Amino acid sequence: MRLQAPEATLRRPILDHPERIIPLAFLTTILIGSLLLMLPWASADGQVAPVLVALFTSTSAVCVTGLIVVDTATYWSPFGQGVIMALFQIGGFGIMAGATLLGLMISRRIPLGRRLVVQAETKSLTLADVKNVLRTVLVVTLLFEGVTALVITLRLHFTYGEPWDAAIWNGLFHAVSAFNNAGFSTYSDNLVRFALDPLILLPLAAAVIVSGLGFPVINELQARWREPDRWSVHAKLTVYGTVALLLIGFLAVLVAEWNNAGTVGDMPTAGKILNAFTHSVMSRTAGFNTVDVGQMRSETLLLTDGLMLIGGGSAGTAGGIKITTFLILGVVVWAEIRGRSDVTVFNRRICPDAQRQALTVVLLAVGLVGVATLAILSMTPFPLDRVLFEVVSAFATVGLSTGITADLPPAAQIILAVLMFVGRVGTITVAASLALRTRHVPYRHPLERPIVG
Repeated sequence: MRLQAPEATLRRPILDHPERIIPLAFLTTILIGSLLLMLPWASADGQVAPVLVALFTSTSAVCVTGLIVVDTATYWSPFGQGVIMALFQIGGFGIMAGATLLGLMISRRIPLGRRLVVQAETKSLTLADVKNVLRTVLVVTLLFEGVTALVITLRLHFTYGEPWDAAIWNGLFHAVSAFNNAGFSTYSDNLVRFALDPLILLPLAAAVIVSGLGFPVINELQARWREPDRWSVHAKLTVYGTVALLLIGFLAVLVAEWNNAGTVGDMPTAGKILNAFTHSVMSRTAGFNTVDVGQMRSETLLLTDGLMLIGGGSAGTAGGIKITTFLILGVVVWAEIRGRSDVTVFNRRICPDAQRQALTVVLLAVGLVGVATLAILSMTPFPLDRVLFEVVSAFATVGLSTGITADLPPAAQIILAVLMFVGRVGTITVAASLALRTRHVPYRHPLERPIVG
């Protein structure tokens, strides 16, 4: 009998279950960030930040959410703001790299013949591409963050008169925050002061949209952006779904808020269009706001709930259940309505495993949001639409807020912190777990059809 080394025994759970790596890494980063934010020189007044404030802020930053319980601009010192920026940079890059690598680890368990078929059909990455994958992720991240930071820095200095040091810091902070879909701002009013400035809002929106596509799609578009017919089904669903949701959100917000004096009602037509588009983009899950979200109409809040819950592309910095998950369920419903046994899209069949995984992710998300909403409603006097908005924003790691987060009791804030963590790493982990645990049994039970509907 051969004895295993203790270190091999300790490593086995991680190697046998690589989906555990991401939540453990995120949890460790959150705890380290909390300790750093509790240092006296992290706060502007030199006092030690309360544990809950530091933990909530660190969780929000690492999970690239943007919900806050204290004003980032006034509560935290430059050191504290630097820690926050480092945390959401690590969180954003880690998600892109981690999700991509996890996908490669999953594919490694597929037999060689099946891997070759899957690679040919989906144009997926191979294990030999790991170094190139990480290198490309790093280059794309630094490129978009650098260009965005440069544009915003020049605008802040020459148009708003900010000194070079302040302009550079604010430009860099917002560029990194935008590309990582974090939504943190060094201004107390977030982006409200720039509500009519397209040279500030549009570069940030562009960074949000690109990073929200997810790295697999970015990589594919980089290789064949002129050949949409050769895109994979995943890329087509993500790109076309993104365009459709941005357009729907833009038109809906524009119509609903057109005459709302509390938001865009008093703006010129160009300002209304700019802010409606910006809100549609940021709802997908950046979290910047250019108007007072708490003044939005109930129908706009409900629409935003839907956009936030859907989120962005897989293996990117965006949150939510992901566009492909939502569209796969839509295609399943459409196939059922048409009486089709196969679920097809873009002349390709969607495998049953993907359909079951999508259904599982959505039901778990809806159930978690529902339970958290009921729990917070039971301990606060706030109305349903406000509480639901905060819960969805936390779970989808968006960061938009109606302004009640800081006023919630500690228990409710802890619930939101848990939601941010689960929303960021949970969907990836659940999807990976389902993929890794998919197995075929050598028998089948008798078939029976329950009554549905």
